[in-house]
Amino acid sequence: MSRRLLPALVLGLATALVLAGCGKPPQQQMPPPAVGFVIVTEQPVALTVELPGRTHPFVVSEIRPQINGIVLKRLFVEGSTVKAGQPLYQIDPAPYRALYDNALAVLASTKAKAERYQRLMAENAIAPQDADDAKAAYLQAKASADSARINLNYTRIVSPITGRIGASTVTEGALVTAQQATALTTVSTLDPIYVDVNQSTAELMALKRAVQDGNANAGGPLTAEVSLKLDDGSPYSLKGRLQFTDVTVDPATGAVQLRAIFPNPETMLLPGLYVRAVINQGVDPHGILVPQNAVGHDQKGEPTALVIDNKNIARLRVLKTGRAVGNQWQVLEGLKPGDKLITEGLTKAMPDMPVNPQPAGAAPAQAPNPAAH
Repeated sequence: MSRRLLPALVLGLATALVLAGCGKPPQQQMPPPAVGFVIVTEQPVALTVELPGRTHPFVVSEIRPQINGIVLKRLFVEGSTVKAGQPLYQIDPAPYRALYDNALAVLASTKAKAERYQRLMAENAIAPQDADDAKAAYLQAKASADSARINLNYTRIVSPITGRIGASTVTEGALVTAQQATALTTVSTLDPIYVDVNQSTAELMALKRAVQDGNANAGGPLTAEVSLKLDDGSPYSLKGRLQFTDVTVDPATGAVQLRAIFPNPETMLLPGLYVRAVINQGVDPHGILVPQNAVGHDQKGEPTALVIDNKNIARLRVLKTGRAVGNQWQVLEGLKPGDKLITEGLTKAMPDMPVNPQPAGAAPAQAPNPAAH
């Protein structure tokens, strides 16, 4: 080597060593983020739906007079409970009693004549036609007496059913007419009581398809059980049952009417009350429920979730969800029993990236950061 090149080589080597000594240390890799997970399990899931509705009386009877007359007395207290057969109004019976008495007199006369003519005909003293005419007159008089008696009974108006009676539309001294348009009052049976709700045909069709596909069971002890939420959000203490589903669809709303029946011994439920009915329409025997906070959505709006594979890598799953059950989603596709579903630390977990899994609810043990030493 030339002596002229040696100093330059030494100087270059020294410069390289100085630069290497002043360089930054290699950057350390960040530890996997800590996440909490739950194990996905199968369980029977009650398929419930919450629908708005209104209460209706079990039986309603509008009280109307069947004769003309003047109301003499009102025989009930408005808003009270009346029994079947209890008198409600008394219409002036005097003209109807007079008609009945006159009909009885005519009946007695025609009866005596018919009997006398019957004996005379047996003796061949009169023509058979005369005896027949006398008998026909007696029968007509009997029918007239029965009609007069019925009208006399109509002067006392009684309740046909047991129930709560409303306000009276007439007072004493009012003139009423037979079969008038305005009811005198209304009696409603409130125990039990009906709750009518409407459900969209799309929901009913989805339930039927689930039954056909084996994803739901429309039978079982829970089916058709109904609970109520009152207008203020408080629950009604007694359970009801779904009585029937209408066979026709309302063309204006595209909904089908459902009717439930509830016991109402304390008459807490009054007609026309707004309620929300929670109806159990079936059971998914292999249901999967996951917390709603564990389900996100992709850019297409499809529900997604993150699960942990056997190498502690987060994997994205596209789901098909059913209905909401409390604070959980029913999952129809995308998850299976045994999957480790990430429910905590979702903001730090990324698809296809390593994670540090811990059971949900436990304090995740974060791996030590080598850069801190």
